[in-house]
Amino acid sequence: MAAWSRIGRCAQLSLSQSLSRIVSEGGGGASPAEAASAMRGAALSRGRGHHASSLHSLAFPGLAGRSACAGGHLLQTPPSSRGIGTTPAMLHPASAAAVAAELSDAETREPEAAPAPPPRMPSLGPTKPAEKPRLVVLGTGWAACRLLKDVDTSAYDVVCVSPRNHMVFTPLLASTCVGTLEFRSVVEPVSRIQSALATHPGSYFFLANCTGVDTKAHEVYCTAAAAGDGLPSDPYHFKIAYDKLVIASGAEPLTFNIKGVKENAIFLREVSHAQEIRRKLLTNLMLSENPGLSEEEKARLLHCVVVGGGPTGVEFSGELSDFIMRDVRERYAHVKDHVKVTLIEANEILSSFDVGLRQYATNHLSKYGVKLVRGIVKEVKPTEITLSDGTLVPYGLLVWSTGVGPSEFVKSLDLPKSPGGRIGVDEWLRVPSAPDVFALGDCAGFLEQTGKPVLPALAQVAEREGRYLARLLGKVAAQGGSKAHCAGKANLGEPFVYKHIGSMASVGRYKALVDLRENKDAKGVSMAGFLSWVMWRSAYLTRVVSWRNRFYVAVNWATTLVFGRDNTRIG
Repeated sequence: MAAWSRIGRCAQLSLSQSLSRIVSEGGGGASPAEAASAMRGAALSRGRGHHASSLHSLAFPGLAGRSACAGGHLLQTPPSSRGIGTTPAMLHPASAAAVAAELSDAETREPEAAPAPPPRMPSLGPTKPAEKPRLVVLGTGWAACRLLKDVDTSAYDVVCVSPRNHMVFTPLLASTCVGTLEFRSVVEPVSRIQSALATHPGSYFFLANCTGVDTKAHEVYCTAAAAGDGLPSDPYHFKIAYDKLVIASGAEPLTFNIKGVKENAIFLREVSHAQEIRRKLLTNLMLSENPGLSEEEKARLLHCVVVGGGPTGVEFSGELSDFIMRDVRERYAHVKDHVKVTLIEANEILSSFDVGLRQYATNHLSKYGVKLVRGIVKEVKPTEITLSDGTLVPYGLLVWSTGVGPSEFVKSLDLPKSPGGRIGVDEWLRVPSAPDVFALGDCAGFLEQTGKPVLPALAQVAEREGRYLARLLGKVAAQGGSKAHCAGKANLGEPFVYKHIGSMASVGRYKALVDLRENKDAKGVSMAGFLSWVMWRSAYLTRVVSWRNRFYVAVNWATTLVFGRDNTRIG
């Protein structure tokens, strides 16, 4: 090693002598930039010291040896050499001042500071042994809110994560689109459903979207739903550790990948959708009275199209027809004859009901101005729909209600899937490959190996699953299995069994369908008409979550009956 060090010092001395002679003699063969380059190399060699010289010599032993044996003269490397630079033999004397400045800067330059490590993600860390176990619930739909309502908060700290802070009573959502009910009558704040979220020190509600789940680390990753409003960063990310996790994030409307649906249609799943429908409907009614519009343009603006003949689509069509027959004809007399409603369905409407009830609904809707069209939508444009047979259907308002499917969040999870793409669960609503993880509601379905069919995406299914899971978690806590990785030997009791208690649907004008049979082939109550409408209203009035909302709904119904629907356009 000492030999290599001497060779390195010899090479450094030789280079310095050559440069000094070149500067003193002058010469015109090299440019100032080349001189600066050579001097910079010498300064760096001298600045690194003995260790750097030795390392340089070890890397290029042949070059260092030849430099020393040449009596202080650097050997020129042929131009064909790759990756090894050469120092020119002559420098301009005029560059001496620049070279000196380069030398001084190279010797005194401080090394650059290493980049700062990224900030740690904010988190709600794992629970300590003396603390209550943490139950994290994703969602505020029917299943999640029933679970939150019934869960034992003396055994668990509850954390709810959702982009909305309320539950929507979806069976009455269609009534808000035309002013039969006000929007606040069909929503219930989650803090009223479970007061522990607002009062208990270890329980929280986070207005956020869940973006990922790490089942091995028992963590969920979230992004704040309103990060731009004063938070340190946008987007604002954080994570939550859990002992038990319940995924009840719901589903998304199915579009069947039809071009233009997401851009032009309005869904009917959230209060914001109902508000948009109401605003669009009233806007078109007022715009159609402007002077200069052709008859065709008026007809298009006032043509309301509903795609999907399930309970939601039929109930909205019935409410819309009732609104047109009773309120529009009185308050928009100039354009009353142009207002039309069309219901498009690929098969039979209300396919879950029996033939007699379906025929009653068809006749009733047709009698009160709803045009039923059987067809398949091929493409949706801003002002018209193209059906598979080439028929063009112009529209001013398009409501899309063709069922639901897995959300992008559910699709992204590395969890087993049931038929249809939902999260796969066993008979106790557990996700088999993920300890301490449960799934329920529209985002979950039984795995094929359970031998059970995937349950329909209905509110009554989700609510019963939430009630069942709350009891199951209580049993687990009573057996000391509420902490993470501690429920393996707990007795879970009977598996979840769903029994259908019937279906109801309003078709407008004080008429409804009621089918209280377990299935279409079973015996039981099946009826339609005014008495069914009274049963429909009574049942939903009792099912509204709180007494406050029951009072709101009753008052709204009475006000509409006496004074008609409110047609004020706000926003």
